[in-house]
This record gives sequence, C-alpha cells and structure tokens, in this order.
Amino acid sequence: MTDAELKQLVKSNARAIQAMPDARAEERQQHQEFRERTEVGIARLENIVERLTNLQEGMSNLLVSVNEDRPTILRKLTSIENKVNQLLEQRGEGA
Repeated sequence: MTDAELKQLVKSNARAIQAMPDARAEERQQHQEFRERTEVGIARLENIVERLTNLQEGMSNLLVSVNEDRPTILRKLTSIENKVNQLLEQRGEGA
C-alpha cells in the first residue's frame, strides 16, 4: 500500500467515523418523532374507546328505559285502539 493510498484510507475512515454521530443523532430524532406519533395515536385510540364506551352505556340505558316504559306504551296504544274502534262503531251505527 502506497503512502497516498494509506492517506486516502485514513481520510475515508475519518469521514466514516465523523458521520457516525450524525447518523446516530438522526436515528434518535427519527425515533423521537416515531415515539411522539405513537403517543398521539394511542391518545386518539384511548379517546375513541372512551367515546365508544359512553355510547354503549347510553344505548344500554336507552334500552332499559324503553323496556321499563313498554307497559305504559302498550296501555296507551290499547287505549288508542279502543277509541278508534269506538269511533268506527259509532260511524257504522250512524250510517
């Protein structure tokens, strides 16, 4: 190996060694950005899960309420049906 080749090799190694911290810093920056995006994504998912849980709870409450109100609704519908039948009978008698 000639002196020129050796100097070239030393320069090449020096550039490679100098580039290592820069590459590592860039990797750290990319890792930090990935971590931040992941944290944002997790926070969004947690928010969505919370909203879905609230929605499910609301639907359950609605179903319980409808189920509890069913006898009252059926009584009212029966009352309306009876009144309609009476009106129809009155019309039939009057005709």
